[in-house]
Amino acid sequence: MARVLAVMLNTYREAVRARLLHGLFAVAIATAFYSAIVGEFASRSKMRVVSDLGAASISLYGIIVAVVIASTSLYRELELKTIFPILARPIRRGEYLVGKYLGAVFTMAVFITANVGVLLLALAFMADRSLFLVLGTVLGSVALAFLIAWRIPRTRTYAPAAWALVIGVAGWFLAAPAPDDRGVVVFSAVLTVLEVGVVSAMATVLAAFSSPFLTAVCTFGLFIVGRSADTMAHLPVKVFGAAIQQTGVALSKVFPNLMLYVPPRPLLVGDVPEVTLSRYLLDCSFHAVAWSVGLMAVATLIFKRRDFI
Repeated sequence: MARVLAVMLNTYREAVRARLLHGLFAVAIATAFYSAIVGEFASRSKMRVVSDLGAASISLYGIIVAVVIASTSLYRELELKTIFPILARPIRRGEYLVGKYLGAVFTMAVFITANVGVLLLALAFMADRSLFLVLGTVLGSVALAFLIAWRIPRTRTYAPAAWALVIGVAGWFLAAPAPDDRGVVVFSAVLTVLEVGVVSAMATVLAAFSSPFLTAVCTFGLFIVGRSADTMAHLPVKVFGAAIQQTGVALSKVFPNLMLYVPPRPLLVGDVPEVTLSRYLLDCSFHAVAWSVGLMAVATLIFKRRDFI
């Protein structure tokens, strides 16, 4: 576990320095502000608009960043030849690959948590929280993170993770006047992290033997198929015919059903009495862990047989 943890933290440090991640984070923040502007035009349901659009944007940007990180992280190590001194140490290839995967998932968890915190603060302001309180929370947390990073240089790469946690917790408490919308944002983010874990595992399988471009393209294709699993399983025979309908059912059973991670809003706010939210989250967690473990086992087998020379 110590070797896996070392690779995971190193992968995280590499990812947080990537300019692409910073750019997508800025785009996600801009989308949150755009959601707030759009919500102002909906006088009766402005917070619902913000929470729904914000949760959808977090899911979209999370998948994009997950595919990019998982597709390029391993290839960069191979291209720069930095993998050779690493594998020359007492570490197995499977441990190294699992560490890379966990590092990508941890990076995405930090990315999603930071976006959730900002979105919750926007909801808090719309729920009549003081503007000075909201801005003070943001600026104070940023200033504290910079101060710690300046005084303790070793903590610089971990400052984003600490800041994301602080801003997420602060947003949770400040958005208390809007419990339903807060729940939609937070629980959607939890499901997004689970979905990102599955998608990153699929990308890791492909990255174990393919190039970054093909890995990204194929992973996005698998993501679209997974999001369409429910639709493929219920294709009408009268419209598509028996052969296509049976093919759709077979594909829906072979590929992970990613529609589980984007449930309807009534389920997230607890308005579906026959399905409790806690049980649904538990089932989705089991689904994500099972698929991730299975896919990583396949990736490890492929990576062990790969010849780097």
